[in-house]
Amino acid sequence: MLFRRFYDVKLAQASYLIGCQQTGEAVVVDPNRDIEQYLDAAAAEGVRITYVTETHIHADFISGARELAQRAGAQLLLSDDGDANWKYAYAGEAGARLLKDGDVVGVGNIRFDILHTPGHTPEHLSFLVTDTPTSERPWGILTGDFVFVGDVGRPDLLEKAAKMPGTMEAEAHTLFHSLQRFRELPDYVQVWPGHGAGSACGKALGALPSSTVGYEKIANWGVGTTGEELFVRLVLEGQPEPPKYFAEMKRINKDGPRALGGFTRPARLSLDRLASSISMGALVVDTRPVAAYAAGHIPKTINIPLNQSFTTWAGWLVPYDTDFYLLIDDQCPHCVDEAVRDLGMIGLDRVAGYFGSEVIAWAAAERPLGAVPQTTSKDLAEQFRRGTVTVLDVRARSEWEAGHLPGVANIPVGHLADRLGEIPRDKPVVVHCQGGARSAIAASLLRARGYTNVVNLSGGLADWEAAGNPIERAGRAT
Repeated sequence: MLFRRFYDVKLAQASYLIGCQQTGEAVVVDPNRDIEQYLDAAAAEGVRITYVTETHIHADFISGARELAQRAGAQLLLSDDGDANWKYAYAGEAGARLLKDGDVVGVGNIRFDILHTPGHTPEHLSFLVTDTPTSERPWGILTGDFVFVGDVGRPDLLEKAAKMPGTMEAEAHTLFHSLQRFRELPDYVQVWPGHGAGSACGKALGALPSSTVGYEKIANWGVGTTGEELFVRLVLEGQPEPPKYFAEMKRINKDGPRALGGFTRPARLSLDRLASSISMGALVVDTRPVAAYAAGHIPKTINIPLNQSFTTWAGWLVPYDTDFYLLIDDQCPHCVDEAVRDLGMIGLDRVAGYFGSEVIAWAAAERPLGAVPQTTSKDLAEQFRRGTVTVLDVRARSEWEAGHLPGVANIPVGHLADRLGEIPRDKPVVVHCQGGARSAIAASLLRARGYTNVVNLSGGLADWEAAGNPIERAGRAT
């Protein structure tokens, strides 16, 4: 048996190529939109992709299953379990074979037993894999977003992301019963999940790529919780807020992602085009590091640094229905292609062009650049005591509830654009997060929306608390 795991760090997402070397057949499970990696790997291993499948309708990235099946000439396999709201709308036109619980798929000498494991989503499948020439006992299970290393799939996405009210508690009960089936598997069966640490598809995902059923029974809180009501309460507690773009991913992946045909580098544009685009209200995303943007930037641009969190914040802040532009650091020759790929992985395909960082110097010759002043916890403490600044906490709501500056309001970064009316303009606005990275993005967004006196708290709440300043926890100041 041939086994290859692919892992996208920014999406914290895993996909798999499993092949039979005797017959040269292979299946790809949960492919993302970068389909060339699977085609190249299959060619290098001397196998042909005959099947393409996925565990469920994904919410955090654009599925590459449809396009990969077309390119490879493979049979597309899709779930037919779950209720009518969660059927693949494009399955018929794509010629997909529909899978139900108990079905068996053979890939050469490799057996895939199809298990319906709902709870994260109603249609979710897991694939129990047996390498039959070696043993008639199963080797491993591909669990998708059902069971992770150290965690289980969140059952609240239908309600919070897909806007289906009243579903998350019912899905939590469903997930509990699916986990009872998981516990019945042999302890030696390897567990290969669809996500790792950093994914918003759970709340405490482990960083290890795989585990075993036996170890998860010991170490995974969700698998180990055998009381149903306790499990339902625990699984719904403390789930991170799903990014805004998750709803868009669900819709696209259900209706059928369009064939991308590869990631295309956009045209490099001139300073004149930059000025005209900004004057017409177009969004320009400056992808340079936070410090470079703070030191000098084109007014009205926003800063989303091209780092490991780029995809997440772009999904929160960049609209899907209009063209937008990128500003890329010229010292990074691969950054244009990296940014376009990252955006394309979540369906943000409307990059109308990019500007090199040389426009910063050209623009400075025409008019003053923008800058984001920084402050320290020591300086903020005095201003906060005198009431001469408005302090805004842009962390997630759960972080704010765990501890915040006394009396300070919370608007998470992803919701800033929709809640500008809540932010006063009569005095300087100091934004902070935990360490200073998210607040830097927030400061750029506020400045682009006309807040001229915005200051970033460098070091964030961590430095504020370390300096012995007061923190309010659960209604009490400490």
